[in-house]
Amino acid sequence: MSSIKKLRDILQDSKSAVFFGGAGMSTESGIPDFRSANGIYSQRLHKEFRPEEMASHSFLVNHTEAFFEFYREHRIFRDIQPNAGHKALVELERRGILKAVVTQNIDGLHQLAGSKNVYELHGSILRWPCVQCGKIYSVDYVLQEENKPIPHCKNCGGIVRPGVVLYEESLDADVVENAVRAISEADTLIVGGTSLVVYPAAGLIDYFRGRHLVLINKTETKADARAELVIREPIGKTLEAAVRTFAEP
Repeated sequence: MSSIKKLRDILQDSKSAVFFGGAGMSTESGIPDFRSANGIYSQRLHKEFRPEEMASHSFLVNHTEAFFEFYREHRIFRDIQPNAGHKALVELERRGILKAVVTQNIDGLHQLAGSKNVYELHGSILRWPCVQCGKIYSVDYVLQEENKPIPHCKNCGGIVRPGVVLYEESLDADVVENAVRAISEADTLIVGGTSLVVYPAAGLIDYFRGRHLVLINKTETKADARAELVIREPIGKTLEAAVRTFAEP
């Protein structure tokens, strides 16, 4: 049996599937995997600071202008669209098979595709809160010329920062709790586009106690030996092919 057909059979046998995804989920939409061999975390973008430092809370505080320059150039992507994988997950949700998406990505593509129940472990680049009053702004507001080099709140004048979890910051406790609950209650967990090396997010799959564990990733992960099915193909192409073979309900 082909891996696509086996994935289809697993999904059709599922009543409470959860998708847990990482950067590889978005590469087919044109967003680079920052941890790949050619990703920004392997490059020297600044003569003094490494990319991990520039994406940290302390860099935001101590080098504010450089922080926003880094984010505008390397973390905000314009005109990106959901790919076939995002759309396949929406279809699985529509059919009542998929109960939640847990994502490490900050691009908002799952919601743009139409997914309703999405837990964003690392926040979203689309939401920019004021650090003083909490007013939320869109990414378009931050990109406006008048707000350079540092975006400020119209209400109180506070700095408007990306609504993402920076290095040195903790994950949102409520988001983590909901993600853990979804994974622990799932009968199928599809892990896609993540090498499972970024903690604490990667540790969430340890809460899975269901029947079917599926790994879709181009490279080996620490969970491969536990999986019922391992697929080394592009995730969008794989999910779309599996869902396309479903019989209409």
